[in-house]
Amino acid sequence: MWKPIRRSSEDIARVLSIADISWVDVEGKIRQLLSRDETDNLCIRKGTLTENERQIMRDHIKVSIDMLESLNYPKQLKQVPEIACNHHEHLDGSGYPRGLKADDLSTRARIMCIADIFEALTSPDRPYKKGMLLSQAMTILGRMVEDNHLDGDLFKLFAESGAYLTYAQKHMAPRQIDTFDIHSLPGLQ
Repeated sequence: MWKPIRRSSEDIARVLSIADISWVDVEGKIRQLLSRDETDNLCIRKGTLTENERQIMRDHIKVSIDMLESLNYPKQLKQVPEIACNHHEHLDGSGYPRGLKADDLSTRARIMCIADIFEALTSPDRPYKKGMLLSQAMTILGRMVEDNHLDGDLFKLFAESGAYLTYAQKHMAPRQIDTFDIHSLPGLQ
């Protein structure tokens, strides 16, 4: 089964020591072995985004909050801002933009967190990346449960009900739909 790369503190320290290496080129200019961009990309602990890229991505939710909270909703839609604006929060408070913890997140917002991450990982039409295999996306979600970012009971329901597969068959490219044992997923043990 696919496993995402997780860089250790030792790996990052090694990259930083290599990045400190410099030399003088034929024109007498001091050059670094690695550029700032190369160093930032090689020091990503997990995932594929640098901290600067992550911050740019996070800024979109601030616009959503301002827009959604300024609208008047009929009674049956009053929870729309809370659900939509909290879909990047984590149960342990490490999410964004508000750093909310489990007790501050409704069940609907917790469901939206899982759905949003799953869709982002598997979407086959993003211009900047290919959609992941189904097993990869489910493994990442399971690891996020283990890291106390996502609701374990809701992830279990998502997996065991087959909702992930129903979505995959409707919205994912056939090449992405691989077979795997859901009972071996992290976050379900």
